[in-house]
Amino acid sequence: MASKIVLGQRPEVFKAIPVKFTLPNGDPGVITATFKYRTRSEFGEVLNRLFSAPAGEERPAGEKLDFVELINTSRKAANAELLDALTKWDLDFEINAETLAQLSDEVPAASAALLNAYNGACTEGKLGN
Repeated sequence: MASKIVLGQRPEVFKAIPVKFTLPNGDPGVITATFKYRTRSEFGEVLNRLFSAPAGEERPAGEKLDFVELINTSRKAANAELLDALTKWDLDFEINAETLAQLSDEVPAASAALLNAYNGACTEGKLGN
């Protein structure tokens, strides 16, 4: 039987979501993650932070783009949002900035899949892949 919809009584977290991705060796990977509940509007604020231009001065004309810096800056922003959103996962590692940095560096598909799963939960109510 379907649950009755009650507005104004938001949960603290979404139901645990199996987040699927491909490991660097081609094998399937999955992390079962529990995320903090955010409304669609609140998730819009997350997207604003993720896609806003980085603060600082513009690069002088003719200066080459530093891809390492670009990747590290975007990864750091994404990891900060994941750190705030993740409340639990089934990995044998603590959820912290260092673990998320290592995960996104060594298994980038996992970090992208976690962000996509959180996006789906917040904007569509979609739980799982």
